[in-house]
Amino acid sequence: MKRLLCPVLLLTALPGLTLRAQAPPMPEVPALSTVAAAARQAAAGIDPEKIRAHVRFLSNDLLEGRGPGKRGGQLAAEYIATQFALAGAKPAGDNGTYFQAVPLMAVHTVVDETSFTFVPATGPPIQLQYGEDYVTKDQTGAPSVDLDTPILFVGYGIDAPEYQWNDFQGVDVKGKILLVIVNEPPSEDEHFFQGKALTYYGRWSYKFEEAARRGAAGILVIHRTDLASYGWDVVRNSEATEASYLRNDPLSVLRAASWIQLDVARKLFAALGMNADRMIEAAGKRGFRAMELPVHLKAHIVSQVRTYDSDNVIAMVAGADTKPGDNVLYTAHYDHLGIDPSAPGDQIFNGAVDNATGCGIVLEMARAYASAKIPPPRSVYFASVTAEEQGLLGSKYLGMHPPEPIRDLTLNINFDELLPIGLPRSVEVGGSERTSFYPVVQKTAAAFDLRIEPDESPMAGVYYRSDHFSLARVGVPAFSIDEGSLFAGHPAEWGRQQKEEYDAQRYHRPTDEYRADMDFRADARLAQFGFLLGWQALLSPVTWNPGDEFEAVRKTSMSPAP
Repeated sequence: MKRLLCPVLLLTALPGLTLRAQAPPMPEVPALSTVAAAARQAAAGIDPEKIRAHVRFLSNDLLEGRGPGKRGGQLAAEYIATQFALAGAKPAGDNGTYFQAVPLMAVHTVVDETSFTFVPATGPPIQLQYGEDYVTKDQTGAPSVDLDTPILFVGYGIDAPEYQWNDFQGVDVKGKILLVIVNEPPSEDEHFFQGKALTYYGRWSYKFEEAARRGAAGILVIHRTDLASYGWDVVRNSEATEASYLRNDPLSVLRAASWIQLDVARKLFAALGMNADRMIEAAGKRGFRAMELPVHLKAHIVSQVRTYDSDNVIAMVAGADTKPGDNVLYTAHYDHLGIDPSAPGDQIFNGAVDNATGCGIVLEMARAYASAKIPPPRSVYFASVTAEEQGLLGSKYLGMHPPEPIRDLTLNINFDELLPIGLPRSVEVGGSERTSFYPVVQKTAAAFDLRIEPDESPMAGVYYRSDHFSLARVGVPAFSIDEGSLFAGHPAEWGRQQKEEYDAQRYHRPTDEYRADMDFRADARLAQFGFLLGWQALLSPVTWNPGDEFEAVRKTSMSPAP
């Protein structure tokens, strides 16, 4: 029988993986009156070089970019499960294993065989060009579909009772195509869609889901760079390859989940004798009413479809008090973009920073919790989730199928894309201020000498773009721990420059690779910070602040089981 070499032995033989000299020592973990000395000692044992080792392996070419449902993704999941076992964390997945199978379906639109045409009641049809004018996916998994369907302009496509706003009032959208604007009604009022900050109502994913809830056949989201906070090229490139969906997800059933360019919307409205910019302006004001336009979308969509399973990897450390409730969940996604066989040169998207770093942190935290001289006050879960790059699908499935009832999880702390560039002096914890836990976050950050930095781009809706959101939307108070821009030994602008360089040259590129000069004290320090936060969250229930958008669903999840 042909046998594989031991991964550890194999790794030592690979070129470019030489060990490096130890970085300067870590600073002490601060003493907090709410954290036992043994827990502080366990946090102090979090080792940047162990995080380095995890990142180095998970981002190696052998793992082929950790694509979900692919060989490299499976190898990553097996490695993470093995490391959980070696750390002493117990399995918390399906059937006594570390693995939770996530059923997925991948859809790739066949561009050359797909067509979109606007057919007005009067006047010539408007033929659209795929990629330049529109992109689309058939979420149903059908090999092909034909549509000849009326279009309804429903403004921002939002039903938000807490803001007394309903774009669907008085219209039946079943079986029709919805034309909607990206983002949400403009506001300076913090009590109306949180002013300049984006709520989930503004995210394209909400609009897709709301269209599915109401039985629409499809949706056309009008892209505007100023509102979306990213250009059309981001939309076009993200739709150029296959997109995955949870199989049998009732919110992923649109025949045409689509985007169109703003200029295309202008051309459409002009053909109908209307002004698109005026229509968009009117849609952002109270009194707007949805309307059926005198035009059909005639579409032929051809798709290549494959079904596959990928695994979340889940472990736990039992607490001293094993009664249900008040347990903490740490998360980080392990998947990345896999291999692009059509790309010139390097075709492997290694994903060292995004997000082997988060996986390394969660693995090292599991080891620290499991090796502590005293058990944590309550149980702690660790989940390395799949298919984040496909739309937070692994964490979405985890939220739908948690390792214990949602009401028993008091907090989720997530780690995603932490640059290994030295000791941080600031931190971003966006979303923690929405919870009763924020005073603890502030106190702990001060003890670590970490300045809390605010979200510099609230309109970008960063809170809704990482795995913690999947737990928040089912009620669990949740946020991510991210580096700020300040780093020890560097001027204030240096950290921002490092992040800009990463975004411009390595983010979602084959160049996001492990390098021997990476300084993993950054990751270890924020792991220590997250460890102490999690330990304190185990001592007292965490709640959403009154009036928060997730408060109602939390109250529902806390209701006694039937």
